[in-house]
Amino acid sequence: MTTASIEVEVASTYPAETVFKVFNKFHDIAPKVSPQAFKSIEILEGDGGVGTIRLFTFGDDIPFTSGKFKQDVIDVSNFIYNYTFFEGDNLMGILDSINHHVKIVPSAEGGCVFKQTVIYNCKGDEKPPVDVLNFEKELYEKTYKAIEAYAAAHPEHGQS
Repeated sequence: MTTASIEVEVASTYPAETVFKVFNKFHDIAPKVSPQAFKSIEILEGDGGVGTIRLFTFGDDIPFTSGKFKQDVIDVSNFIYNYTFFEGDNLMGILDSINHHVKIVPSAEGGCVFKQTVIYNCKGDEKPPVDVLNFEKELYEKTYKAIEAYAAAHPEHGQS
């Protein structure tokens, strides 16, 4: 089995704790700030914690219709949020799964860096095309910035 991966890093002036709290509300915020990418994100099974399965229904700007993911890790004290897509046309017929590893790293100035590693686990030797990987990296960066802007306008989302 081969893999492909992308790395996303976005600096933020907000504290890591605030960014992590907002990112944990991705399923609510992303369809509001980027409906052309995320039509809806709904829980199919679980309570929102580890083990929860969600269905992403992608918007018109995305070349896929849907994908299911399972929440693997939510580590509040270390600002880690991991999940795995295991079903859907976003696997392009060539992937077993897509692992997302998100870590919010505090910076010395009081802000943080949003870091996301996406690993595409291929069924065989065929990997996702480079243009798809570049598109997804750009999408994750734009979505993060849109969520951050939403959180700035709605500070209640960064609170417990």
